[in-house]
Amino acid sequence: MISVKNLKKSYGENTILENVSLKIEKGDVIAVIGPSGCGKSTLLRCINLLEKPDSGEITVNGLEITKKNSEIDSVRMKMGMVYQNFNLFSHKTVLENVIIAPVKVLKMPREKAIVEALKFLKLVGISNRADFMPDQLSGGQKQRVAIARCLAMHPDIILFDEPTSALDPTMIDEVLSVIKKLVKSGMTSIIVTHEMTFAKNIANKVFFMEDKGIYEIGTPEEIFDNPKKEKTKIFINKLKIFEASFTNLTFDIYEIGQKLAEYCFKYDITKKGKEKINLLLEEILFFICERADTEVQISLQVSYNEATGEKEIVIIYAGQEGNILENEAFDIISLNLIKGLTSSVFFIENGEENTLKLSVR
Repeated sequence: MISVKNLKKSYGENTILENVSLKIEKGDVIAVIGPSGCGKSTLLRCINLLEKPDSGEITVNGLEITKKNSEIDSVRMKMGMVYQNFNLFSHKTVLENVIIAPVKVLKMPREKAIVEALKFLKLVGISNRADFMPDQLSGGQKQRVAIARCLAMHPDIILFDEPTSALDPTMIDEVLSVIKKLVKSGMTSIIVTHEMTFAKNIANKVFFMEDKGIYEIGTPEEIFDNPKKEKTKIFINKLKIFEASFTNLTFDIYEIGQKLAEYCFKYDITKKGKEKINLLLEEILFFICERADTEVQISLQVSYNEATGEKEIVIIYAGQEGNILENEAFDIISLNLIKGLTSSVFFIENGEENTLKLSVR
């Protein structure tokens, strides 16, 4: 139904999308997720040429719409779009908002357009507001009118551009329930959303966007429960990362401790949690640095999972053979302290580098 190949879009020198390729089949429900500013809405607007790509190819139902003089208007009539901010005509009633496009664009008789409009307004649960003006509606009601207006054009596919982002939290569910009803009826949909639970429950495919394109594609189970790529894991698990890199010669536990304190304060990590992290780092880093005969590069990462409260320390180091926690020279009291502060410890040896992963209790 939709094919995108090597799409690129820039604004001046700022490249938003680069080398983006994807395929969407009839009946697909695609959830597009990712951090703010990663190009989700731009991708959606490029698909129906509301934004003109710099290069690349977009084909919809066999028609390449990026070709010069392509029949984009005929494609748009079958590709509805629901925007973040409703875009209703403020001077027209709900019913008039829904019938205007079928009458003017599809040349549908007004009487037939009214019958269909009332049917779609009933579908989205707002037929009793047909004679209301937009300023008499709540945000959720306005968005449902926008969906009815879209359906009135009998689209083959609907693009939802963060349809709940402008809504009060109390109104989000009413709009999501309408979208859920539509996709269950078989409507092909691409939904840009920040509602992760909704995306997981409704989509058959999830596109995670990062690095100017689609970073990882998978089923909801693959993306939300077992993401393969690092940035996807960070986004899905709401990981907050602290990173530092130094050598045994430049190692300064006080400087690291100060930066860690700022990190813990920023993400509301408890005082007890901060103390555990500091104690673990002191014991392990001092041992690595003291045992090194030559200059050794050390990388440190502390991650905090906001969703679960889990904290993990990853230390990558060279210059030591094997797991330092199994080294006979490692103080038994320090070792017992580490065991008491961690729920699990993993060691990975990879060539000249060693990786130590510790899950903090």
